[in-house]
Amino acid sequence: MELSSLSSRYTVRPLLEDDVPQILRLFKGNPLYFEHCPPPPSEDGIRADMAALPPGKTARDKHYLGFFDGGSLAAVLDLIDGWPDDKTAYIGFFMLDAARQGRGEGSRLVSSCCGALKAAGVCRVRLGFAKGNPQSEAFWLRNGFAQAGAERPADGYVVVPMEKLL
Repeated sequence: MELSSLSSRYTVRPLLEDDVPQILRLFKGNPLYFEHCPPPPSEDGIRADMAALPPGKTARDKHYLGFFDGGSLAAVLDLIDGWPDDKTAYIGFFMLDAARQGRGEGSRLVSSCCGALKAAGVCRVRLGFAKGNPQSEAFWLRNGFAQAGAERPADGYVVVPMEKLL
């Protein structure tokens, strides 16, 4: 899949070590997320997230992406190709800069990404959000995701699995 197909509005590229300070600023602008999904944001935590993989996947399957408006980081997306199966993409993380929220930008971006994934042959997108986070729950429901399976404990919170058929 060509990364530019994920958004017609933003420049999309893999995030690198040099981007960590900008990612941290974006994360710190969204404190509600980290109240429900610890630990608090840190540079070391970001580096760990950039490398984290689900079982059976390799770095080739992971896309830790930045969506840029000029030089400004507008959103971060952690996307795993082919997990948990070949026809599924997994969103490990999605966050929009707080200054861009509340105007439908996040929903347009998710819709654009889902369209590009569908065109690439993906049949469904899965993710999990931290139970009790009303902002995350409302966002994913509004974007056509529904609970898919049993909640499961994580480190300091409970994950609600969600899925959207494409």
